[in-house]
Amino acid sequence: METVSLFVDVQNIYYTTRQTYKCHFDYNKFWTEATANRQLVKAIAYTTDRGDDKQRQFQNILRAIGFEVKLKPFIQRADGSAKGDWDVGITLDAIEYAANSDVIVLASGDGDFDLLVRKMREKYKVNVEVYGVPQLTAKSLIDAASVFKPIDNHLLLKKSSR
Repeated sequence: METVSLFVDVQNIYYTTRQTYKCHFDYNKFWTEATANRQLVKAIAYTTDRGDDKQRQFQNILRAIGFEVKLKPFIQRADGSAKGDWDVGITLDAIEYAANSDVIVLASGDGDFDLLVRKMREKYKVNVEVYGVPQLTAKSLIDAASVFKPIDNHLLLKKSSR
């Protein structure tokens, strides 16, 4: 059985799905699809922590699905911009688990990860599946991936009809 490790750039997925589809990513459907007929090695979701109850509930949902949740404090700069980037953390963990996995799944559209994806494919000979919103995923990342899996309607939470 193929082994798989999952790495989710939560902020990237949140903002790209919200901007494009005006709804949320379905982590349960993603988990089911990405792990189907595979043995899970590791699953990590990387996010920022603002300390509010709604965010804690979301983090607990991710944990209940099976993700390890790694948190970084949300930092608001004086100029109004925000900082909460997990690129280095995701990179270090993905390289570590690439040595023990047949497939790495990266959920992010961030083009900075194209170098990571190429390195894992070359050095560890793993397949790297990238999940991202097609319109907002860097072409360099799509090109670097073994397989690009578009986040579209089948991976979105349906809006309630209230």
